[in-house]
Amino acid sequence: MPEFRRDPVVGRWVIISTDRIQRPTDFVAHHSSLPALPLCPFCPGNEAQTPPEILAYREPATSANSPGWNIRVVPNKFPALQIEGDLGREGVGLYDRMNGVGAHEVFIETPDHKQTLATLPEKRVEDLFWAYRDRILDLRKDLRLRYVLIFKNHGPAAGATLEHPHSQLIALPIVPTNVAAESGDRTRVVTENGEFLSIVPFAPRFPFEIWVLPKRHASCFEQIQKFEVEGLARIFSDTLRRLDRVLASPPFNFILHTSPLHEQAGDFYHWHIEIIPKLTQIAGFEWGTGFYINPVLPEEAAVFLRNAEI
Repeated sequence: MPEFRRDPVVGRWVIISTDRIQRPTDFVAHHSSLPALPLCPFCPGNEAQTPPEILAYREPATSANSPGWNIRVVPNKFPALQIEGDLGREGVGLYDRMNGVGAHEVFIETPDHKQTLATLPEKRVEDLFWAYRDRILDLRKDLRLRYVLIFKNHGPAAGATLEHPHSQLIALPIVPTNVAAESGDRTRVVTENGEFLSIVPFAPRFPFEIWVLPKRHASCFEQIQKFEVEGLARIFSDTLRRLDRVLASPPFNFILHTSPLHEQAGDFYHWHIEIIPKLTQIAGFEWGTGFYINPVLPEEAAVFLRNAEI
């Protein structure tokens, strides 16, 4: 029988309707690929095709904006927000407006065009999390900015427009309302290590949605310690490989949720990462009600992922 489940933190309801689809193989389909470009702007040797780098982890004796890097961070060539200018906030009748001030950056995750986050060595994934931390610490110096969101679109179905592995950062002058986290139930644990837990949440919006949570309470991702970054790289790589195994390398989004930059979140906020495979479509019911229909029981999704051979 279908059931309603409610996330008590954000007050969001979902409908678990398992009569529709039962097993991971029901989702496996041919995933479309992006058209090959004659010149990939993110490949080594093509650094002049992007704006100048903001940050790069590179080999010694190599110069900025040249080959020899392992991770490279550049401004988005087509930014959603602009770093220059004043907020200019003002009231317009009942409404508020402000200038589109913020930051929009791209993390080029590897020089290798054909790699994915699931196939990268753990040390490279660890370096990526260090790069996220470095950029958040730098951007929090800008008092106009109040929230930093880091996200990834993997595959055309998830919104990617370039094949080369990359993720993005958008810094906002406002705090989004959709910021929450959940502690895990053992029946929904996918995998864990000493520092982190990977779970399917109690009320997942989407099939095989996964949250990666630090076991030590922390509201700000940028306060992460070295041993925690190592543990995060291990569990994140492990989780992505399980998804690849169970769902045949699906398109997905991930979002890193962290505390607002200049607010004391304290006990009530827990930073975390949400991984959302793109297996179903949002349609009229979801847009009209704010409810999500998920055809997979989260406890069963956790079993499939936990038992995956990787």
